[in-house]
Amino acid sequence: MRIDCHVHVIGTGKNGSGCWYRPRGLTRYGAPILLRAMGLKAADLAGDFETIYITALRLQIREAGLDAAVILAQEEPYRDDGTMLADTGSFYVPNDYVLGLAKASPEFLAAVSIHPARKDALAELERCIEGGAVMLKCLPNCQNMDWNDRRYRPFLERMAEAGMILLAHTGSERTMPVLRPDLATPRMLTQALEVGVTCIAAHCGTGMIALDPDYFYEFVAMTRRYPNLYGDNSALAGLSLRFRPRQMRLIREDHELASRILYGSDLPVPPSGLVMAAFGMMGWQDYAESRRHRQPLARDLMLKRALGFAPASETRLADLLRRLGRLRKASV
Repeated sequence: MRIDCHVHVIGTGKNGSGCWYRPRGLTRYGAPILLRAMGLKAADLAGDFETIYITALRLQIREAGLDAAVILAQEEPYRDDGTMLADTGSFYVPNDYVLGLAKASPEFLAAVSIHPARKDALAELERCIEGGAVMLKCLPNCQNMDWNDRRYRPFLERMAEAGMILLAHTGSERTMPVLRPDLATPRMLTQALEVGVTCIAAHCGTGMIALDPDYFYEFVAMTRRYPNLYGDNSALAGLSLRFRPRQMRLIREDHELASRILYGSDLPVPPSGLVMAAFGMMGWQDYAESRRHRQPLARDLMLKRALGFAPASETRLADLLRRLGRLRKASV
């Protein structure tokens, strides 16, 4: 199975989904770009947005030739004492929404989002495990999730026991308000890895050039130590200036490192090969060819291959889920 391990779903809650979408600060200026990446218009926000969005996403998955996509819930930020930090996030997607979509459609796999400081965190984790979730998704620097806090060890131990993957944002974040910049490093996954949780460091710790710290080489060093650490290449084919030529050369030349990279798009973040071509990481002909792909997901796949990511990165998540016993038996 070819799976995109990193796809966002967004909703307005008009159909009772429980989702909300309230872009704040600089994120307001990116909202029209994200909508265009899905082939949508601002006017769609006033309609049955969830249905419109999911229909567009299904079309992109089919046209890209993928078998499935992991769709991500989005938790609210919480304080360390378990009280919610209200009005700090840009959007919210409840666990029930992604679990329901995955149950109804074999092309979707659910990644839930649970802040471990919540009073009901373990109970909610158990409910989501029973509901078929394959991952837990988090943005530690935006949601105030310090996975090295000893209080979260029982939560992580249950994740390891259940074979649930932890997909954690690492590196730069410029689409959502950041609460804890210190939690952008892959080192915040240390306790989870030592407990035995299979972790995916989203974006491989990369940082935007001249704007944010880059943790790519910390990620690489941690893969040498922890066989249960992986990275995804989501948002690495874009205009965000996250990826350097020497980093891509290392992935191409180091077969062990390459075997730890999973394919992810980060939709609705739009892909572009312009920066990659300008930095010599792909040819201008590859860039021109990518422009012929009308759907962003198909374009992203083509760009990742032009960068040198092997097709095996697209099937690696399915292999992991089979090993962990969490791949649904339903055929796609």
